Amino acid sequence: MPFKKPKLPSDAIKRIGDWIDLGAPYDAPLTDVSSEPKGPMVVTDDDRNFWSFQPLSKPQVPEVTDEAWCRTDIDRFILASLEANGLTANPDADARTLMRRAAFGLVGLPAQNTSDQAALDDDVWESMIDELLASPHYGERWARHWMDVARFAESYGYEQDYDRPHAYHYRDFLIKAFNADMPFDQFVRWQLAGDEFAPNDPLAKMATGFLGAGVFPTQLTEAEFESTRYDELDDMTATTGVAFLGLSVGCARCHDHKFDPIPTRDYYRLAATFTKTIRSEIELDLDPDANENRRLEFAEKSKLLTAAINDYETGPLRVAFEAWLESHDELPSEDWIVLAADRIESNGTYEVQADNSILATGSSPNQNTITFYATVPQKNLTALRIEALTDPSLPRRGPGLAGNGNFVLSDLSVAFDRTQNGKATPRKIKLSAANATHQQNTADLSVAASIDDHPTTGWAVDFGGIGKDNAAVFTFAEPLLVEESGLLKIEMRFDHPNPKHVLGRLRLSVTGLPTPPVVVGGTGPDAATLAALDAVRNGSQDPEQLKTALNWFKSTQPAWTTLNQSLADHIAKGAGVKLTKVQISSENVPKLEHHANGRGYPHFYETTHLLDRGDVHQKQGVVKSGLLEVLNADGADISEWSLPKPENATTDFSRATLATWLTDPNNVSGQLVARVIVNRIWQHHFGQGLVATPNDFGFQGERPTHPELLDWLAADLIDNGWKLKRLHKQIMLSSVYRQSSTFHSDRSKLDPDNRLLWRRTPRRLEAEAIRDSMLAVSGQLDPTMYGPGTLDVNMKRRSIYFFVKRSKLIPMMMLFDWPEHLVSIGQRSTTTIAPQALMFMNSPQGRRHATAFAARLDTAAPIADAYQLAFGRAPSTRESELAEAFLRQQIDVYSQAKIANAAEAALTDFCQTLFSMNEFIYVD
Repeated sequence: MPFKKPKLPSDAIKRIGDWIDLGAPYDAPLTDVSSEPKGPMVVTDDDRNFWSFQPLSKPQVPEVTDEAWCRTDIDRFILASLEANGLTANPDADARTLMRRAAFGLVGLPAQNTSDQAALDDDVWESMIDELLASPHYGERWARHWMDVARFAESYGYEQDYDRPHAYHYRDFLIKAFNADMPFDQFVRWQLAGDEFAPNDPLAKMATGFLGAGVFPTQLTEAEFESTRYDELDDMTATTGVAFLGLSVGCARCHDHKFDPIPTRDYYRLAATFTKTIRSEIELDLDPDANENRRLEFAEKSKLLTAAINDYETGPLRVAFEAWLESHDELPSEDWIVLAADRIESNGTYEVQADNSILATGSSPNQNTITFYATVPQKNLTALRIEALTDPSLPRRGPGLAGNGNFVLSDLSVAFDRTQNGKATPRKIKLSAANATHQQNTADLSVAASIDDHPTTGWAVDFGGIGKDNAAVFTFAEPLLVEESGLLKIEMRFDHPNPKHVLGRLRLSVTGLPTPPVVVGGTGPDAATLAALDAVRNGSQDPEQLKTALNWFKSTQPAWTTLNQSLADHIAKGAGVKLTKVQISSENVPKLEHHANGRGYPHFYETTHLLDRGDVHQKQGVVKSGLLEVLNADGADISEWSLPKPENATTDFSRATLATWLTDPNNVSGQLVARVIVNRIWQHHFGQGLVATPNDFGFQGERPTHPELLDWLAADLIDNGWKLKRLHKQIMLSSVYRQSSTFHSDRSKLDPDNRLLWRRTPRRLEAEAIRDSMLAVSGQLDPTMYGPGTLDVNMKRRSIYFFVKRSKLIPMMMLFDWPEHLVSIGQRSTTTIAPQALMFMNSPQGRRHATAFAARLDTAAPIADAYQLAFGRAPSTRESELAEAFLRQQIDVYSQAKIANAAEAALTDFCQTLFSMNEFIYVD
């Protein structure tokens, strides 16, 4: 006090104390009151003098008196502070304690091998650290720490709390990134703009799940749309601020920050960075090597099948065709002659298929009219057939485009457009009867309703015809004698009021039979093919006619049909490339479906405004993407960090600019990011960071206990490629990390909170490590990595793979202070409550773990084996005696109760007791 000014002299403080003791009387304002309205915040160089806003100092390593205690330069910084305060450090912990400490710290699981030696050889210790850092479990452990910071969850939150089933890929990214020792500057850049920095890398796109991990209310009214979007922007902006900079940027949303030099305009400039960023789900190739092998195998088999067809066509087929030409076999004649389209008119898009059917592609209107023109054979025609055919591309395979696969042919008309003297003269053909292989009913949705002049009735095929091929035959009132050139015009109207009740795939054919069969299939060659066959049999050498005739002939040959079908089946099956749906955050991507979409939620607005008091109804003007002034020198411009935008870019690269600024090692912004992550790593190794408020490096946060060490570590991190595994090893090789937790009352009087680190502070394991340890010790741990999580409390995988549903958090995890995953959590609380003990004593999960633990023990020495598995040590003589007495007592109790397998039940009780001991859940 006073705020942001030097401390008052002692005599002034005494006078204030005396005044308070007198009841704090006053007869005038205690502070200067100005009637002038307060203007916008101005960031000054004095603001930049605050410790976290200054450039890294890169201090010299201090000299110390007890040089023998120091293993690393970290120790010299710690010891210099201890010696300056009249304190000494504890000696090393014993080997077993250090091994357990390292294993829990780096991988979150009990050490597989421990030692009963008093001291641990330095080379053995370093080798163990390297082994743990190389373990895939390291990524699982440290990804879970970052998930707290990233407020990661797999549901939207709020009342409905719908799931985000593909959000887990962000968690998988974290595990892979930590295991691969991804440089932390890249780790930051990819989470903010991986789609811009590495658009072809699936892992980079998975990383952007960071931005979309926050809560969102999916049930909205139109009046809430804009304010909700600003809430989304706030979630992204505020989380970016605390996660990477350790600054509560979000506090400047409604007014200039009350404590830190962050004006409201800076907040909205940061928020504008995310103006068009939305959640989306896209399909990504997460296994490119395997998919490339699938493509190569597919191409090779396609090549072989094609070659087999070519060999057949140039050899046996050609011989058989020549023999057929010389024969006197009759030309083909079938019941139905398929019509080949001369042209098609439609409000939707239809493409002609190889079998002369037409298939709807692209979008379709709710109602449609399809007009089909075709040349017809020169013969008497008695009927028209419409085949309603299925296709995999249609809803429920069709044959209609409606959501249930249905259609309604509301009206059908047929005419013959005769061409005479260059003019088309239409002649309407009356339809006298209609029959179908299947019709929905015998009334308004029957086949006869298609020719009843009523616009909303017509042929439909639900209740038995969905997903099946169907046919309708329409008989002409009088035969059509085709003697002159012209086109058959077939107009099909689909006017049913239900949307998209339109045929998706159809084929048209005609017949001259007096009583044509009502069947699907049985079609013969079209008119052009029949003409070509006749000409070729009569000696024509016209290339097109020969080609047409040969194409028809080979379709009649079983050998060719078999070969062609094999190729068609192979192509239809495809290469089997496996793509995975992933939730990402980007721009100009499909919008993630949720309930607000139905009301027209826009997902983003084109511009971001500065809002007075954070109110969307009090817009003060459009803002452009910008940065925090306090972390830049006066006059710095955002263009210094802007990246050139590629020509094919679909985003505006504002996020890439922000990420580049955040990771610039030559600017205070990047140096602060280094301080923050160094502090987080230190916190998880020691229980408390060098700055005790890991998410707040501002004025309201704690000051660093060892500011020179923090800057030295941050500078070292940057100078060595932002590698976190190196930082872990650096810390763990130090003597301060290896200290014992022995308590000394005299030292405690000088530093009761152990802020100067004169000893190791005992720490309880987190919820994940406790549960995972129970699984590991009982031999039940499933090491399967990655993939979707689950809400099943009996899951055997590591706890990081629990599905994080905000309204249905795992009870056992909550007992041990699992976060609620609503906002960024820099440090979890540690509470001690009675239900924690009850979890070990009474829960079904605890009993199952104890049963499995007991079952794996060495029957010859179960007590010693149990202690070794649970605590990494042998029991003392006294512990063995007590355990033996306990087992005898329990066996006697169960035997008197006539419980089968009394010895096994007693051993399970014993294992449950070990789980309940402090030594199991406390590292030191």
